[in-house]
Amino acid sequence: MSRKLVNGVSNSTIAASVTTILASVVLCTPPAIAQNAGMQAKIAQVTEASKANKMALSHYNWQESVTTRIKGEVKKQQLFLVNIGPDGQQQKREINAQPDQASGGPLKRHIVAKKKAEYKDYGEQIADLARQYTQPDPDRLQRAYAQGNIALQLGGGENTMTLIVKNYIKPNDSLTLVYDKPQKMIQSIRVASYLDDPADAVTIAAQMAKLPDGISHVTGTQIHGDSKQLTVVTQNSNYSPL
Repeated sequence: MSRKLVNGVSNSTIAASVTTILASVVLCTPPAIAQNAGMQAKIAQVTEASKANKMALSHYNWQESVTTRIKGEVKKQQLFLVNIGPDGQQQKREINAQPDQASGGPLKRHIVAKKKAEYKDYGEQIADLARQYTQPDPDRLQRAYAQGNIALQLGGGENTMTLIVKNYIKPNDSLTLVYDKPQKMIQSIRVASYLDDPADAVTIAAQMAKLPDGISHVTGTQIHGDSKQLTVVTQNSNYSPL
């Protein structure tokens, strides 16, 4: 499994950017947002707030466990030490990395290498797609509101608010954000999308929580690609101040 795939599915700063954007947009109905001349100013404000939260998270490191399954069978388990580097991007160092074991004759090794390369390429594609959904674009959200593609789902309880965004990146895709009103943070994210063909479905899920000092972080993520039956599950824990 490529490092890029791991990075794609477990961005621990996404909760901050999603939460601050949602906190701004849920106060208005879609028509109001479409007509709101000050929307760009609001987007600038929430962007600055997300940067501040990301800066706070940069003073931590944490452990991330990654389990890769193909057709339900565990193929790889990894443990990483993670922190945010000076460039604002996650830096990961695998703990107790185990080398791949090659076995069999030349033909078998060739077949195995070809299959690994195929899964690696597929993993990179769905990882890139996941990043687009888990790093929300204010322009896309504003456009979705203007086009009437964001709806508030009722019946979720008085402490939660569920926002459903359709056609966010691709036609007929769906991004669902569950917002915890008392905590003022995103509780979870669910995505139903696809690669080039709608038949090649990709689902993405993330769960969020707060550290004791109030910083939002991702506790776990899952990404699944139907055509290769590939699933990557991550769990983040042991946050420690630097």
